[in-house]
Amino acid sequence: MARDHTRATAFPVDSNDINLIKSAHPPHWKNPQPDGPYNLVVIGAGPAGLTAAHEAAGLGAKVALIERNLIGGTCINVGCIPSKSIIRTARLYADMRDAENLGGDTPDRLHVDFQRAMRRMRQIRQRISRADAAATIASKGIDVFFGDARFSGPDTVAVAGKALHFRKALIATGARPRLPTIPGLAEAGYLSNETMFDLTECPKRLLVIGGGPLGCEAAQAFCLLGAKVILAQREPMFLPGEERDAAQILSDALAREGVEVRLNTEVVAVRTGGGKKLADLVRDDDMMTISVDEIITGIGRSPNVDGLDLQSAGVAYDADGIKVDDYLRTTNPRIYAAGDVCLDYKFTHTAEATARMVVRNALFLGRSKLSELVIPWCTYTDPEIAHVGLYPAEARQNGIPVKTYTVLMHDVARAVMDGEEEGFVKIHVKEGSDRILGATVVASHAGEMINAVSLAIKCGMGLHALADVIHPFPTQAQGIKKAGDAYRQTRLTAFWKHLAGRWLAWSRR
Repeated sequence: MARDHTRATAFPVDSNDINLIKSAHPPHWKNPQPDGPYNLVVIGAGPAGLTAAHEAAGLGAKVALIERNLIGGTCINVGCIPSKSIIRTARLYADMRDAENLGGDTPDRLHVDFQRAMRRMRQIRQRISRADAAATIASKGIDVFFGDARFSGPDTVAVAGKALHFRKALIATGARPRLPTIPGLAEAGYLSNETMFDLTECPKRLLVIGGGPLGCEAAQAFCLLGAKVILAQREPMFLPGEERDAAQILSDALAREGVEVRLNTEVVAVRTGGGKKLADLVRDDDMMTISVDEIITGIGRSPNVDGLDLQSAGVAYDADGIKVDDYLRTTNPRIYAAGDVCLDYKFTHTAEATARMVVRNALFLGRSKLSELVIPWCTYTDPEIAHVGLYPAEARQNGIPVKTYTVLMHDVARAVMDGEEEGFVKIHVKEGSDRILGATVVASHAGEMINAVSLAIKCGMGLHALADVIHPFPTQAQGIKKAGDAYRQTRLTAFWKHLAGRWLAWSRR
């Protein structure tokens, strides 16, 4: 089994890590005596588990929360928070190198302080984790247990020698990096998207395997922080499933910044030699060997179900995770699941949203459906790539005709002023109407911009309504409004132009 880097012992220890461990898994924590039956027992204190526990307790439920490692789960400890902190520092160095284009002077010799960047990441991680300290959670009336949870029956969980009886339970144990099957890789050693935060020095040469969001983010960040990065992707493009022009913009950006982009390339074997890691890469039946200091893999995630004894609870699962229906119920009607352990969309915001669904559906008479969620996502490269809703190909497969309205970011004033002209806004509507089917935004702040479209889809607002929203000027979100304006102009047909002209001519009399 892969080393679990949400465990307290995994971090390189500095004062920030010590303080994080004290709050997220206190060394001398004493588990309370069970006070069941609980309205809700939550297994896993990541984004889904924490959200459900807080929401349920806030409504008066008796809640128990079980965590075997660090409170906060992947997101705070080895995922979103540390990765985006490092990305921000990497962007700082990118801006310094580009200072001349922003009206400043580029330093003659730019020194990247990698250790300082990692120290800042740990400071931020520790600061954010304080909000969900074990003692703080317990002070809200939630019984916090540390230990390995295991179902001992359809309505009972065992943890640290204690039995917790429940009316309803939530499995929110998340997922972990998928183990690569490349011969020799395990023996040579590698970093996952989680363990890369253990680094104390920036590798001189780095191979990143996988061109999904995790791989692209890591490749760009480490390149900007001074590593020579080779990014190998088996597919002919990055971000498979994403719109091709969006993926191409990212591919060009990575290559321009110095990432050695290798598409249609498979890593077939790894070994060590001369203190280096030697990787065999194959493309079009041609093999070459590269020498690197470190290897990072980003090829997907596997659900954390080991050790839960789900069979004893009558909960079905497979390699993709726990099986749930549209209401997030498992095959045991007392037990629900939320977040990465059961969903294809493995995002923090999806985990939190599904946890709120579970509280409504499990504890009350809610009928919230997973299929009704509007889920945006974002790849945090530069430029960012954000999407919500259907892609045009998906819509056409469902028999829906599509019309796309496109605004290029170099036509958005704020993007020009910021020197962030690369990218576009694409909003897809059902042809003949303004009903929004989906949108893709490629821009430096795409993750912020996509929210307007998500809200419109959720509330049934059409593209015409987005055109009527007054945006502060100048902002890059003007790109959304411009797409709405483009739709509105199509409504002015020759007939309406003629009618308007007649009216205006008459009004001059």
